[in-house]
Amino acid sequence: MTGADAPFAAAGSAGSEPAAAAVVNPSGRREQSRACYPDADGYVERAGTRIFYEVYGQGEPTVLLMPTWEIVHSRSWKFQIPYFARLGKVVTFDRRGNGRSDRPGEVAAYNRREIADDALKVLDQAGVQRTVVVSWCGSGEELALAVGHPDRVSGLVLIAPDWLVTPEPADEEGPFSFEETLTTTDGWAKWNRDYWIRDWPGFAEFFFGRCFTEPHSTKQIEDAVGWALETDPQTILRGMDADWFNDAETVRQLCAQIRCPTLVIQGTDDAVVGPSRGAAVKELIPSASLVTMEGSGHGPMLRDPVRSNLIIWDYVTTVTGAGGTGQQHGGTWHRGRSRSKRALYLSSPIGLGHAQRDAAIADELRKLHPDLEIDWLAQHPVTDVLTARGERVSPASAHLASESGHIQSESAGHDLHCFNAWRRMDEIMVANFMVFRDLVSGEHYDLWIGDEAWELDYYLHENPELKSAAYAWLTDFVGWLPMPDGGPREALLTADYNEEMIEHIARFPRVRDRAIFVGDAADIVPHSFGPNLPSIREWTQRHFDFAGYVTGFDPADFADRQALRADLGYRNDEQVCIVTVGGSGVGGALLRRVIASYSAAKQLVPQLRMIVVAGPRIDPATLPAAEGLEIKPYVHNLYRHLAACDLAIVQGGLTTSMELTANRRPFLYFPLKNHFEQNFHVRHRLDRYRAGRCMDFDLAEPDAIAAEIAAEIGRDVDYLPVATDGAVRAAGLIAEML
Repeated sequence: MTGADAPFAAAGSAGSEPAAAAVVNPSGRREQSRACYPDADGYVERAGTRIFYEVYGQGEPTVLLMPTWEIVHSRSWKFQIPYFARLGKVVTFDRRGNGRSDRPGEVAAYNRREIADDALKVLDQAGVQRTVVVSWCGSGEELALAVGHPDRVSGLVLIAPDWLVTPEPADEEGPFSFEETLTTTDGWAKWNRDYWIRDWPGFAEFFFGRCFTEPHSTKQIEDAVGWALETDPQTILRGMDADWFNDAETVRQLCAQIRCPTLVIQGTDDAVVGPSRGAAVKELIPSASLVTMEGSGHGPMLRDPVRSNLIIWDYVTTVTGAGGTGQQHGGTWHRGRSRSKRALYLSSPIGLGHAQRDAAIADELRKLHPDLEIDWLAQHPVTDVLTARGERVSPASAHLASESGHIQSESAGHDLHCFNAWRRMDEIMVANFMVFRDLVSGEHYDLWIGDEAWELDYYLHENPELKSAAYAWLTDFVGWLPMPDGGPREALLTADYNEEMIEHIARFPRVRDRAIFVGDAADIVPHSFGPNLPSIREWTQRHFDFAGYVTGFDPADFADRQALRADLGYRNDEQVCIVTVGGSGVGGALLRRVIASYSAAKQLVPQLRMIVVAGPRIDPATLPAAEGLEIKPYVHNLYRHLAACDLAIVQGGLTTSMELTANRRPFLYFPLKNHFEQNFHVRHRLDRYRAGRCMDFDLAEPDAIAAEIAAEIGRDVDYLPVATDGAVRAAGLIAEML
């Protein structure tokens, strides 16, 4: 298989991943990591104006994602690009007036004919002869392109077209003059020249609030406002004063000349052009069909990306004769379904702890169902652990965008704002869900298991009709919690996300066939989901089963520490301190701080042997060296070394700290600043077990760390015992679904 018929053809090893990088836009604002990066980009120039373009993917079919009006740029297609580029080729460009394209000073430069000609020049530069043109809120330039160059356009997809062929919601509030200074700024009165100049951010917030009428759309509104602020009202007004092709007479004339297949997508809750717009446009184009998205607003490709992607790509492959996504030609077909049960296991790549506990659960599942076949959809560094165990990693894993890389790119020093980083990972989550969806469309599985596979859980609840197998969800924390520095805004956002999750479970209780909390009820924080929302502990007890903690090993196996130390090469006359920050790559600052304490600690503890484990994502060569200090790369089965040590120094991650708790080892832990899970959820659990000593990184200078090493190393502890049957209990709960 090649091209569009091979969505899961080899693209490197299952453990490989693209490098994550922070994107800085022309305004200097830092953007999230992307799910995929262009294969080619550059500028075309027309009459002294440079237009920035990008090309993603290879082969056919090709899709041109047209920019909407100057208020946003091509990043508004961020959820479509990774999916379409995996199956074909995608071309995008920034409309003049925003993004990385020029902002001409003449009104005529923004005429819609110029935009159509820009698109043609970009297609020429990209070597594209024919394409399906997809537009959002287009103002006629897509019509001009299709009518003027029918040999280049094989199809049109029109999302909420801004063609003035039906009344608009703004008319019901006014009408308000765009040119005159108004005495009110309420509602659509903000669609006003004077107001834009006075308060462009205020208009952007209002307008995109009307674009995304769906509940819980804070991220979509926030993104779009940010894109709008990358240009200025003067540039926008030049675009408004230019010649448009969206008046009713011009639209009817152009539509009558359209010969290519056309799909109109219209949301029923569109508060910008109105829900009747799509049906009216369909009647104007002889070959048009209409898809109505119930409950969607003006930007469904951003708010309902999974369904939008499936609708658009199905249409693209139909009109181009590409034969669909190729799922019927790929994967494995089982006559009458396989006689063996098959499970697809998704293990979170954020750290390595999930891999160990998931492997332990998988082992127990196989004991209960010896014929069970388990495939893994996973990323580096989880794939390293799975491959070492001989597990079967799906080739589709090679197409997953790096979540660990994104998290690492979001960190700075010993600071990781976990909630914000997760919100900014939405593009990656959509891309990875589409990989999952294509995989399970082509292969049969009896069971899906998601261990904190957030993209799977969220988009299944957003698209419950896509559920085609039993589904088990595992997590070791419930509830987004605001950090104090986040203020009222963060408190509002976390509560909004919590409320959406609660609504998902209430509305679609059968999406999760089983929800398993990796821990006990007492491990749940005694907090509320937010104002007027339920208690996290009480709600979780109603909606989850409890497996107890899953260590992935039995501490009894290490009861003879002297034998274990001998096996690992540790002498009885040395006191071993292991420093590790897990597998995510966030932790270089802590490693350097502890390394700086080594000399003073060695003076206080002459028998000290300090071993720093950099992990799979931190190059040991980037860490400072010191005489007698040992720096190691990734260490397989690190938990055995932690069981043998006299002291460990770690971050505030749950897995490593609970391994130390289970093995009754003293440890210092440094929660990442602004990491709500480590500062609230993990610390609550460790306090319950009376385990570890929590340290404040900002206050812990090297001499202070050295003193704590001397005080804690080799200390007898009185931790509560950790259950040893967590994997067995979790597997038993999951096995019932088989």
